[in-house]
Amino acid sequence: MTQNLKTAGWREWASLPDLGVGRIKAKLDTGARTSALHVFNTEVYEKNNREWVRFEIHPIQENDALICESCSVPILDKRTVTSSTGHSEHRIIIETTIQMGKDLWPIEVSLANRDQMGFRFLIGRTALANRILVDPSNSYLISDTRRHRRKNRKKDEPLELSSQM
Repeated sequence: MTQNLKTAGWREWASLPDLGVGRIKAKLDTGARTSALHVFNTEVYEKNNREWVRFEIHPIQENDALICESCSVPILDKRTVTSSTGHSEHRIIIETTIQMGKDLWPIEVSLANRDQMGFRFLIGRTALANRILVDPSNSYLISDTRRHRRKNRKKDEPLELSSQM
C-alpha cells in the first residue's frame, strides 16, 4: 500500500487555492489528527441559513505585512481540539483544497491562533492518510524549491530551477 504514496519531508511548501494562499510553509505532523491554520480577525455570520466564517491569514511566519484578506467559507463543524500540550480548545472546522506539488485534494482544517507556533500551517494525519508518507529526516521532497536546492546541492553542482511551486 505504501508503494503508491508520495514521500514528503517533515516540512513542505503547500498552497490553499480556495483561500487565496499561493504558498505557505507547512509542518507535516502525523501526531496531530486535524490540520490547523493560523487565522485572525475571525467573524462568524449567517448566509443562506448556514453558518459561515470570514477571516484573514498571515501566510508567512514572523511577517504580518502580507495578508490574505477576507477569506469567506462555510463552517463544516465546530470541535474541541486538544493540543500536544494537553490544552483543549473549541475550534471552527472548514473544508478547503490543499495543493502539494501537482496534487490537489480536499482537507478539513481547524482555524486557530498559531502566531506563536513555529509554523502557521500544520497538516495532520487525516489530511495525509492514503496520500503522503512522511520522511522525518528530510524536508521539501515534494515542493522542490529553489532555496532548498541551493542549500542541499554539492559545492560544484549547478543550481537547477524548478517549475513546481
